[in-house]
Amino acid sequence: MENNLDSLDLNLLRLLKVVVETRNTSVAAEKLGISQTSVSRGMAKLRETFGDQLFIRKAHGVEPSELAEKLAEAAENMLVPFSQVLESYQEFEPKEYTGEIVIACELTLLDVFGRGVYQSLIKALPNARFKLVYWQHGSLQQMLDKRVDYMIHYTMFPLPQDIYTHHLSNIEINLVARKDHPVLSQGSDWDEVKHLPWVKYATDSSVGKYDIYDELIINEGVEPNITLVSHSVPVMVDKLVSSDAVAFSSSYLLKHNEALACYPLPKMPERLKNISVSGGYLQSRRGYPLNQCVHQAVQDFFNTIVQPSI
Repeated sequence: MENNLDSLDLNLLRLLKVVVETRNTSVAAEKLGISQTSVSRGMAKLRETFGDQLFIRKAHGVEPSELAEKLAEAAENMLVPFSQVLESYQEFEPKEYTGEIVIACELTLLDVFGRGVYQSLIKALPNARFKLVYWQHGSLQQMLDKRVDYMIHYTMFPLPQDIYTHHLSNIEINLVARKDHPVLSQGSDWDEVKHLPWVKYATDSSVGKYDIYDELIINEGVEPNITLVSHSVPVMVDKLVSSDAVAFSSSYLLKHNEALACYPLPKMPERLKNISVSGGYLQSRRGYPLNQCVHQAVQDFFNTIVQPSI
């Protein structure tokens, strides 16, 4: 017996199974929706692969050998997982899904937008269990190992081709400070703002002593007066509402405290006036309904963000 399994088509296993069940090639052809010629060719390929003893011709059909019956049983066991996978794609019900979903989000984005993202996720998948964690050193490998289902990061963050990314939003940057700020209420040119105390988010993506916004202040001839650097949005908000400090940030920060307001940016390059945010998951899961559902929920949240008109 030759075992040419490397070239075996899964459709031949279905053919074998149906011929064993029906014991008639014509009935098998009708049941599979293929021609009698296709059945004959498939039977020839099965004989070539497993041997001539698979079927014995009878007056009104064929009689499967013991080998054919055992192979048909094995084929059924083999094809069941494929059917289950296909059914999970076709019959996915977000409201009934109870599995765990792991989402890794860049730390700044998680702190600022995490609550809104989570609310959108539980609305779409109310019975799922979530891990909403910050993106760290090992997160990319965890994603490649299928231990992270979805990621949210700045679009500029370099990723391998294994990750399929979607643009989620362009987040406009504003000057954020307390309402009725004594300086910003009068104007926000560099001459007015460059000496103000600044609050900064301690993003892990920064390299070196200064970030791109610090360099804008340095270009105005002064050293940035950085009064607070923190990973904590609540701490930053407290500083902003209780002092004359100011921050380059999204208007979404206002949702953390109603005493905050947005003010116009001073003159700066267009590329620094907004930040692009993307979501992504494995290329191998592009057709998987769970990942598509998670992405849509995240996208729905970012679509609700109202950028200020200043």
